[in-house]
Amino acid sequence: MKIAQVAPLWERVPPPSYGGIELVVSCLTDELVRRGHEVTLFASGDSQTLAHLEAVYPRALRLDPDVKEYAVYEMLELSQVYERATQFDIIHSHVGISALPLASLITATSTVHTLHNDFTRDKRYAFSYHKKQPYVSISNSQRQIDLNYIDTVYNGIELADYPFVAQPSEAPYLAFLGRFSPEKGPQHAITIAKESGWRLKMAGKLDAVHSEFFEQEIAPHIDNQQIEYLGEINHAEKIELLGNAAITLFPISWQEPFGLVMIESMATGTPVIAMNFGSVPEVIAHGKTGFICKTYAEMAAMIPLALELNRQTCRKHVENNFSVSQMVNGYEAVYRQIIKDRIKSNGRIHAANIQF
Repeated sequence: MKIAQVAPLWERVPPPSYGGIELVVSCLTDELVRRGHEVTLFASGDSQTLAHLEAVYPRALRLDPDVKEYAVYEMLELSQVYERATQFDIIHSHVGISALPLASLITATSTVHTLHNDFTRDKRYAFSYHKKQPYVSISNSQRQIDLNYIDTVYNGIELADYPFVAQPSEAPYLAFLGRFSPEKGPQHAITIAKESGWRLKMAGKLDAVHSEFFEQEIAPHIDNQQIEYLGEINHAEKIELLGNAAITLFPISWQEPFGLVMIESMATGTPVIAMNFGSVPEVIAHGKTGFICKTYAEMAAMIPLALELNRQTCRKHVENNFSVSQMVNGYEAVYRQIIKDRIKSNGRIHAANIQF
């Protein structure tokens, strides 16, 4: 198949540190190339891929202080994609609502949209207006509004990039990895650590919009003894943080569509204690690879039980459910279904060379 992958421009593909969507797009794109598909990746020019790269902008937009209006460059990206729409058998968008208007005007080539984020009140209107376009959810819990869902395809990671740690080499500690924003719950991770007496190592991205939250709720507790802040870390540092942790905390307070950190942690062997929001019950095997809790106090209480969980079981759970191979199998099936439906409706439009 000839496939266009459309990535956000804010971060490169794959991301050097934080960037869940871009990591998923990278894994998906490269595996599709390995399977013999002809893939074009529309992304920032500093992206690294096995596919043909169409550089929309020289580097990730977040690295350019002169870029003030992200939407302008996303519009240019989508213009380039849809000017060439007939060159592809399918277009796979990872940019959300921005692609909906142009995708609705193209009949020769279908666009499938992976829903990487939650539905805000305002975005619900746009998606509902374009409800007949094909969508892929990344968890069943994400299906909060009525859309034309083709399937749910869970995010996957490349297991080779996450070495299994049978026995952490450091003194026991709790880990928190994620964006430093209220809904991700770093403030709750600190409370859990203090109430339980555990050391806590924290890492993740801090956006300017959350700087006040960080200064008020996080910074006063960082003493680099019990509470340690590592900043935004790269992949190798992430593996070290998660793999050597006794437990990873996932104290979210919002309907997380997936939560890549959970499978990254379990892949290294480290169990996860999480709040029961969004996709959490679909990702964690309760009592086997972690615990799903209703309160933050319950999260703290589950620490002794989580220490008894088998780390190899955590790794096996990811291998069986969240590998790149399984993710790409799911997307290939989605592509074939959408193409067949389009051919049935419109005739064999530039589909003669599609290999099913």
